[in-house]
Amino acid sequence: MVSEKALISKITWRLMPFLGLLYLIAYIDRQNVSFAKLQMVGDLGLSEYAYGLGASLFFIGYFIFEVPSNLLLTRFGASRWFARIIISWGLVTIALAFTSSQTMFYILRFLLGACEAGFFPGVLYLLTIWFPRDYRGRMVGLFMIFSALANAIGAPLGGMLLDLDGVMGLAGWEWVFLATGVPAVIAGIFTIFYLDDTPEKAKFLTQDEKDWLNKKIASENSHMEEHAENGFRALINKQVLFMSLCFVGFPLAAYGLSYWLPTIVKSFGVSNTTNGFINIIPWIGVAVALYVVPAAADRSESKIPYIVGPAFIGAFCLLMSALVTTPVLQFAFLCVAAAGIFAGQPVFWSLPGRFLKGAGAAAGLAAINSVGNLGGFVAQNVVPWIKDETGSTIAPMFFLSACLAVAGVLVIIAGRMIAAQANKQADVRA
Repeated sequence: MVSEKALISKITWRLMPFLGLLYLIAYIDRQNVSFAKLQMVGDLGLSEYAYGLGASLFFIGYFIFEVPSNLLLTRFGASRWFARIIISWGLVTIALAFTSSQTMFYILRFLLGACEAGFFPGVLYLLTIWFPRDYRGRMVGLFMIFSALANAIGAPLGGMLLDLDGVMGLAGWEWVFLATGVPAVIAGIFTIFYLDDTPEKAKFLTQDEKDWLNKKIASENSHMEEHAENGFRALINKQVLFMSLCFVGFPLAAYGLSYWLPTIVKSFGVSNTTNGFINIIPWIGVAVALYVVPAAADRSESKIPYIVGPAFIGAFCLLMSALVTTPVLQFAFLCVAAAGIFAGQPVFWSLPGRFLKGAGAAAGLAAINSVGNLGGFVAQNVVPWIKDETGSTIAPMFFLSACLAVAGVLVIIAGRMIAAQANKQADVRA
């Protein structure tokens, strides 16, 4: 007799800490430019806008290679394909330490996005084959907690590495890229030996546990549309297309805030190291929200309020941070805004699993994530442009607030579309 609770616990402890650690490394390697910027702009003679463009090219490479990468994951298996992703992005991060020109910076940031493409949606796809539907929101929340930890760790780490400026003849920003790239290469090699491709190949599960899990997930997938099994046909699914549009506002607000927050805190007149430690505070709140909100959503039949509620709170706090003038209040609102931006995202990722399966899930999740992450490209161009135009480091928060509020409204519409489709399929079966 298989105990569902014991089985889910076993899988959780086997997969989530490891996948989370990989995401922590990925997120630090993705966001290290926000601290490197504080010195790199001057050393390379770049404007804020030119640097923002270079940083944002990550998302173009990410967008182009996301769907193909996730489909190749289903062909080559998680262990080998994730290892390829992680090792390659680590090598590109190390190469960024040797950037000598604006053009080289642009090329390497594009390549970093191309190399990392497929990791986040690849994990989302893995969760659809390892966990029954009712557990996925919570698992995505646990996984994304490591992005908050990455920001909490990366902030003081980035500040301290910048203060190594001149050590061994290297600039502080060069230390930032070297120290964050090497762990990725090591983790990628370890991935080959640790990660199981599918439950059927997992040596830590008994045959009874494998059979129970396969039967449970097959039962949940049995009433989904057949065309969802075709990876590329899932890309023209109207629900996939609309959810891609819905998701844009979340990465836009997330990257806009996390990319710009060290600059805002720096304007308070603190040192690099102090800046790093202050930036830990909002990500502690994010980590708590990423645990509490998805756990509550998994116990509820209606998921939409757990997505749009945090989004509207985040939008309000971003707006207030730009309206108040006291640095302490600005920072307090930004801390709450960060929690609101991230808290509902794991619940959002539980929605595609209601109408996608198999290769369709791999392609559809990648499509939603790749289009949505173009919001990061927009944010890292528009935010510094607003700063250059207004001369204010806090003014870009008006833009982020509006985008997040629109995303919340679109999710409400998406929820109604999914519910209507589910009712239609139920009527057909009846």
